[in-house]
Amino acid sequence: MAQYDETQEDFEEDEGYDRPSKSQIKRELQALQDLGKEMTKLGAETLNRIPLPEDVREAIDEYAKMKSFGAQRRQLQLIGKRMNGLDPEKVRAAIDMATGESRAAVAAHHRAERLRDKLIAEDAALTDFIKDFPEVDVQALRQLIRSARKEAQLGKPPKSSRELYRLIHPMVSPEVTLEKTADNE
Repeated sequence: MAQYDETQEDFEEDEGYDRPSKSQIKRELQALQDLGKEMTKLGAETLNRIPLPEDVREAIDEYAKMKSFGAQRRQLQLIGKRMNGLDPEKVRAAIDMATGESRAAVAAHHRAERLRDKLIAEDAALTDFIKDFPEVDVQALRQLIRSARKEAQLGKPPKSSRELYRLIHPMVSPEVTLEKTADNE
């Protein structure tokens, strides 16, 4: 019968591992694969709002073309494998932002609507907007504002107002990065 060695156990507890266990790695990969499966159900426009690496996006697009259950299962494994360098929590946040399910997405939506309404209502708002977002195409912005005002005056459908919103919304939406950072690893 072997004698129990407390010093060996204490040594192992003190040293510990500096990397995740196999089980933890498998759980993270399964989580990424599940997120990949969720993204395969999203439309192309929604997927475009998620800053995915090109190879992951291609794998998701390929999944949509597959009919066989086995092929789809293997493709999901490939999607999970290609998403390996991404942080599952950040991917979840990006999906929620793209689908409008997060608080940040709702806040960005409301801010874009307020800015659009203010730009249409006041001339001075344009100057403030250009100061806040210097990268904006000023000529296109002015044209959309003029068209939106004219449509409102004539009682036409708000086509230009929607276009103005589509121009503003990406500027006020928070920036999302999906890669793992050093403190997340």
